Amino acid sequence: MAEHSIRPVVLGVDTATVVCVGLAVDGVVVGAGVVDDRMAHVEQLTPLIRRVCRDAGIGVTELTDVVVGLGPGPYTGLRVGNVTGRVLADVAGARVHGICSLDVIAAEWTGSGQTDSEFVVATDARRHEVYWARYAADGRRLEGPSVAMPAAVPRLPTVGPAADLYPDTLLAAAGPRRLDPAVLAMAGPSLADAGTEPLYLRRPDATEPGRRKPVLVRRARR
Repeated sequence: MAEHSIRPVVLGVDTATVVCVGLAVDGVVVGAGVVDDRMAHVEQLTPLIRRVCRDAGIGVTELTDVVVGLGPGPYTGLRVGNVTGRVLADVAGARVHGICSLDVIAAEWTGSGQTDSEFVVATDARRHEVYWARYAADGRRLEGPSVAMPAAVPRLPTVGPAADLYPDTLLAAAGPRRLDPAVLAMAGPSLADAGTEPLYLRRPDATEPGRRKPVLVRRARR
């Protein structure tokens, strides 16, 4: 592992929804950026990381920790963020922290002091479904993450990107609606370890083709 100064330099990367990058040095956020494009993770993530680090005067080799949001989210987006974060950590000799992306939104809301009861964080899973998890008032994850129809989500105060998508089903609360990259960099290393594998929760849309069916019709015997 590379030699590091005493100060922690934390890069946060999350591509579960849009492209989010945060940077914190010695407990202070020094850079953050978001690209609101759910279809351009490959093109936008690396340039955004470079810009955030450059503007803060931080070189990639100075990183001591890399926080990688593992979703839940779509296959391609999560794969891009996970691979990029781990390559950067390997280059810098930094520690990798794989976390549940929903936990970041939960940490922001509990940190604001605006909730004193159990709540839900929900994001858009498309196909008329949501990714969700249930939390205690102190931000501990109690259930999930899962993917389900909105009607199957516990009827609790709900924050996150999907909170306003299904007003007749989800109990939207006045909390954060998106993942904050600054919170990702600050709180990420202390959040629950989610392992190393992205949280896809369902099969990717693109799959390997199966065996081709024969197209020739046998002639009937006379």
